[in-house]
Amino acid sequence: MTRYWAQEILHTWDDQACVKVLKKCKEAIPSKEKGGKVIIIDVVLDKQKEDDEFFRAQLFLDTTMLALVPGKERTKKEWAQLFYKAGFSHHRITQALGIKSLIEAYP
Repeated sequence: MTRYWAQEILHTWDDQACVKVLKKCKEAIPSKEKGGKVIIIDVVLDKQKEDDEFFRAQLFLDTTMLALVPGKERTKKEWAQLFYKAGFSHHRITQALGIKSLIEAYP
């Protein structure tokens, strides 16, 4: 099985750069049937939990990203748009690791 993973990398880049990186990852991995996928560990904003301490931490990180780099924290919908633009067939997001989520993108 070939898998590529990124931890807290994509949130430092804007959407255009993320799509470019994801396209390169997609080119480098085999099909889903052969075990290919990209594994990402990053923050996924969840607006449905606005009173949650995790949500406040996520917003703080998003503000930090806006101030320091061209990146941002993304919602589930924004992650889905990145994967669609990069040509992935589907993805799965599992909340884990506190405010971080495990994101699996399949070619």
